[in-house]
Amino acid sequence: MKTKISSSTLVLIVISVAINIIGSQLSDIVKLPIFLDSIGTIISALLAGPWIGLLTGLLSNLLSGLVSGPIAVAFAPVAMVIGLSAGLMARAGFFRTLPRVILSGVVITAVLTLVAVPIRIYLFGGTSGSGADFFIAYLHAVGEGLFMSVSFAVIGTNLVDKILSAIVAWLLIRRLPQRTLRHFPQIARVR
Repeated sequence: MKTKISSSTLVLIVISVAINIIGSQLSDIVKLPIFLDSIGTIISALLAGPWIGLLTGLLSNLLSGLVSGPIAVAFAPVAMVIGLSAGLMARAGFFRTLPRVILSGVVITAVLTLVAVPIRIYLFGGTSGSGADFFIAYLHAVGEGLFMSVSFAVIGTNLVDKILSAIVAWLLIRRLPQRTLRHFPQIARVR
């Protein structure tokens, strides 16, 4: 079975990847304890569905790996799960109101935690050079085990990050002109 991606969807993916990389770089430069690398992935998932969200997350992390180093590549499965879960939640109508958007950020965080914690622990010993490392080191220093320290930090930082990212993506989409939105049938489940 062949799936054809429209030119509008290709442009969406490119713009979304750029948004993710810019957000990630900004977060790295300022050393924020959040990532800002999923806004584009969520935008693409909301407009074009879960598989395009998954693809956008994958491409974002692969390209980020070229720009900032291989750590981003290791977290590509996390970015893919973010796109997939955001797209599925949009299909289920969870991006229609602000409270549901916030709930979507919580659910996305719960799902990505299942993927991110093992990657952080088994590939990087709990730290990966992000702003969240301080929280992991602190929790571990005060007696929490590595698994719980990483889990608390991943949940805490991603909860803020994914709720903020979901809200920003939702607000941006609500501002897009109708002539742009008509290219993306998934949008009917978001507005």
